[in-house]
Amino acid sequence: MRRLLEWFAVNARDLPWRRTRDPYAIWISEIMLQQTQAKTVAPYWERWMRALPDARALARAKPAQTHKLWEGLGYYARVRNARAAARVMVEKHGGEFPKTFAEALALPGVGRYTAGAVCSIAYNLPTPILDGNVTRVLSRVFGVAGDPRGKKARERLWALAEELVGIADCGLRIADCGEAAGRKCQQKETKETKGNAKDRNASGRNCGRLNEALMELGALVCAPREPRCAVCPLRRGCFARRENRVAEFPALKAPGKSSCRRFAAFIVKKNGRFLARQRPASGVNAFLWEFPNVEIAPGKKIPAASAAPFVLTGRKTVCRVRHSITRHRILLEAYLAELPGPAATGAAPGVWRTRAQLERLAMTSAHRKILSALRDEK
Repeated sequence: MRRLLEWFAVNARDLPWRRTRDPYAIWISEIMLQQTQAKTVAPYWERWMRALPDARALARAKPAQTHKLWEGLGYYARVRNARAAARVMVEKHGGEFPKTFAEALALPGVGRYTAGAVCSIAYNLPTPILDGNVTRVLSRVFGVAGDPRGKKARERLWALAEELVGIADCGLRIADCGEAAGRKCQQKETKETKGNAKDRNASGRNCGRLNEALMELGALVCAPREPRCAVCPLRRGCFARRENRVAEFPALKAPGKSSCRRFAAFIVKKNGRFLARQRPASGVNAFLWEFPNVEIAPGKKIPAASAAPFVLTGRKTVCRVRHSITRHRILLEAYLAELPGPAATGAAPGVWRTRAQLERLAMTSAHRKILSALRDEK
């Protein structure tokens, strides 16, 4: 642990959420970092913290504001859960992030990893974490066999993470503590230092720093492919390196086969306004805005029945956007279209918005690119 902490002190990236120990700010960063790289998250986090600096502000915020701040990060259930969790904080915890692991775990959208990360980093509590980076590090260092998504390997990894943060809680070096010693160290914690973040820091506890160091090691050194073993602070005790089996850990099963999907979006303009619609409250990209669209079988032309009630004004695409949602590889093609006959005079399948109004709405990333392609439209 000493070598790892020394390495982290020198090599840790200067990320904005590392300049604070505000539990709310750390919690927001952890939510944003799920399935998203730190370099992408940084500007989003800074913009969010300026607009919604605490749980009370988030609890009061309207969904339109929170979705707009989140626009482009994807996995939008995270932002809806965050708003719900903020309301719980206001109602039950005085507007603060809970100070115990159990209470944090009870928040909407907060799982074992997020609760452990915030409690350890913000409050220096000995709560373990296990994300993709830490899973990879522990699997290689300790030679944990099996798919880490399976029950047996997963339980082993969580046990190791708990063991290590327990050692950090005692302020001892990993070189001086085996698994049994780690358990013994946990038993020696005194009542005077329990639960008090200042006391924990003063007594040499490094729970939060250890967890951050493990995550950073996985991000910067112990990479999925071409890990930099020669500069790893844990290389001397790493099972995978010693056995020359680094590529075998973690033993992830091959992902399921991806599927290809194709959509046609219709750009309808009338009196300087574009037709748009909001996605339903349930399902992917809930509450976000988009141009009307339909799914088309891959490789097929757009039949009139699929385009109804729209009529294409040209077969040339305005733009083509490729993106992915989970295992789906999606092609979105945008076409200029109009609403003829009764559809033009009756209730339109959406609402009419100017370009400036659309810019202020939270849109899906793919449809935001369509809007960008219309920059020169008058």
